[in-house]
Amino acid sequence: MSLAFIDFLTYVLFGLKILAIVLASLMFLLGLDDLFIDLCYWTRKLYRRFRIYDKYQRADEKRLFEVPEKPLAIMVPAWNEVGVVGEMARLAASTIDYENYQIFVGTYPNDPQTQADVDAVCLHYPNVHKVVCARPGPTSKADCLNNIIDAILRFQEDARIEFAGFILHDAEDVISPMELRLFNYLLPNKDMIQIPVYPYAPEWKGFTAGHYVDEFAENHGKDVIVREALTGQVPSAGVGTCFSRRAISALLEDGDGIAFDVQSLTEDYDIGFRLKQKGMKCIFARYSITDPALALKHEWRPGMSRAFAQVICVREHFPRDWQHAIRQKSRWIVGIVFQGTSNLGWSRTGALNYFLWRDRRGLFAYLLSFLVNLLLLVLLAMWLVTVIAPESWRFMSILSDSRLLSALLWLNGLMLANRLFQRGWFVTRYYGIFEGLLSAPRMMWSNFVNFFANLRALRQVMEMGDSRRVAWDKTTHEFPALTSPARTPLGHRLVEKGYITEAQLEQAITSPVRRRLGRELLLRGWLTSEQLVQTLAEQLDLPWAPLNPFKLDPQLIAKLPRRLATHYGVLPVEEDGDTLILASESPVSQVSLGVISRQLKRPVRCRLAPQGRVTLGLRHHYPSPWQKDETRDMLAVLERHQDDADLLDRVSKHQVMLGALLQVRGMVPVTLFNQALIDFDPERHSLGDHLIARGIITEEVLQQALEEQASEQQAAYDLTREVA
Repeated sequence: MSLAFIDFLTYVLFGLKILAIVLASLMFLLGLDDLFIDLCYWTRKLYRRFRIYDKYQRADEKRLFEVPEKPLAIMVPAWNEVGVVGEMARLAASTIDYENYQIFVGTYPNDPQTQADVDAVCLHYPNVHKVVCARPGPTSKADCLNNIIDAILRFQEDARIEFAGFILHDAEDVISPMELRLFNYLLPNKDMIQIPVYPYAPEWKGFTAGHYVDEFAENHGKDVIVREALTGQVPSAGVGTCFSRRAISALLEDGDGIAFDVQSLTEDYDIGFRLKQKGMKCIFARYSITDPALALKHEWRPGMSRAFAQVICVREHFPRDWQHAIRQKSRWIVGIVFQGTSNLGWSRTGALNYFLWRDRRGLFAYLLSFLVNLLLLVLLAMWLVTVIAPESWRFMSILSDSRLLSALLWLNGLMLANRLFQRGWFVTRYYGIFEGLLSAPRMMWSNFVNFFANLRALRQVMEMGDSRRVAWDKTTHEFPALTSPARTPLGHRLVEKGYITEAQLEQAITSPVRRRLGRELLLRGWLTSEQLVQTLAEQLDLPWAPLNPFKLDPQLIAKLPRRLATHYGVLPVEEDGDTLILASESPVSQVSLGVISRQLKRPVRCRLAPQGRVTLGLRHHYPSPWQKDETRDMLAVLERHQDDADLLDRVSKHQVMLGALLQVRGMVPVTLFNQALIDFDPERHSLGDHLIARGIITEEVLQQALEEQASEQQAAYDLTREVA
């Protein structure tokens, strides 16, 4: 080996030694930063354990049920989300223990597939509303949210309500059953509420998606808690965030009618600071449920903690491949580091500045971690050479004659062990010991992902010259696209079956009196009630069965309280094991079925019944205080002649509920009627009086509807008098 080459290697080793000292010193400082957060968290936890919880009983979910439901609005931006929105609405309707909420989905004019999917969802879920943004997509998430807020404000005005909370969610989110009750409990005392986010754990080899698990588990299990305790400020995660009405009003006032900054890639992060500057109260709510039935379901694994595993949180999938993860994280870095520094600057409060530094240190810290990993690989390679070729030339270790470097490496080794323990602990408490052990090797992979995300963010900002000009780079979600088949109109189905002719269909559609098509055909005598319900059931893909409401077992009727039966227009008709079968004359939304099931504490299922049968059953089995004598006489006659199927069919054709009449006549839109129905109590007043009190209809409209209903009812009275 030449002397020149030996000199070169000597200088390289000397340079590596200097580099190692510099890197070790910087890593030590960053380690102290993390150690400070660890000490704050565990000190706070011990203090609360021995000085708070020994005096006060821990809160449970019972107090969440004691607060009356306030109207809440869920905001969901959607670009290329075919199949995802419907799944979210279905899960929400079947699992969320809350009724007084509306979902507003923001779509784009140049995304017809997502629009069609949302339209199909709206048919089944009356609390889901489609919002079409003014500009073609994809714009920023903030722009989509601004369009959604405009639609929410219009809905408020039409429905005569005021939403107490505005909740951010993505279309792929799985919402905790008790989330809305927690928000309802904390509003309006808190202006911004953030709950934890826990990503779904991938397969063991899925390190890209797995590193999200590790980061969120530690951040939302420890870091944000310390941040709130020291500063009172909480950053929004973009999902599982609830803003109070006061907060949204303040943001609208600041932005001259625009709540979210359309040029910000992390508008949710910015808002946390804007609200803090206004003196509003923010909270990071880690609320653990004691009843496992009310928590999000996931498999129990060794090492998990009930307090962690049953916390009210948001679950969702994160990118599983390298490129999508880098794109997503680079967007976060541009928004938080570059745009955040430009828009928010620094605070006058030292504690808040410290956490701003922690938010922005990633641009430096991940580069440092990357260099440390490279240096480690170089030193490992040099060591392997001496092992493989023991007779080769050897150089002194860069650790020799450097007590400073040796001390720094020992200290950094201890801090690394602490970092691995901290991360593994918080991952284990929610996901189990297996995921906790995987968090150690995933930490190095996390450094690589974050390093390249930083490089991409830096390149984007340098290319554009201004961080606010960087375009929104939406994350692609992994859920499958499930398109709904086109629904054939009822009239066409009836013609295809040969029940009516094209001419009869045309006459029924053009009738001067506005009625539902099926009922118009029944009154004209062109269709039987069973032909109608059978065809309607096929169209809606629902079961149906004949129904004689006067032959129902009174013990079965007693299993459904009058309040629920009259509120939702359903009748208990059968039991299938533990499931209660309900009959209705029109589809009952999954939201309503979910509410009934939770209140009865048993599963329920619904099926269609022929026209008028459920209405007669409700009037017979659950009579209202306002029922007329003529109606009682009619019901008595029908009960005596309950085996006369022809009489029952002719009377049923003239039965129409006031709510259905108002909707068919166009006096009340379906969405507003369903919102007004939420706080309707049939034990206290009639539906008409309730709608007038809510400002949904006028006295004149009610009288007009009642006259039409009375006209139909008179025909039924006449039929029963003939056989009395």
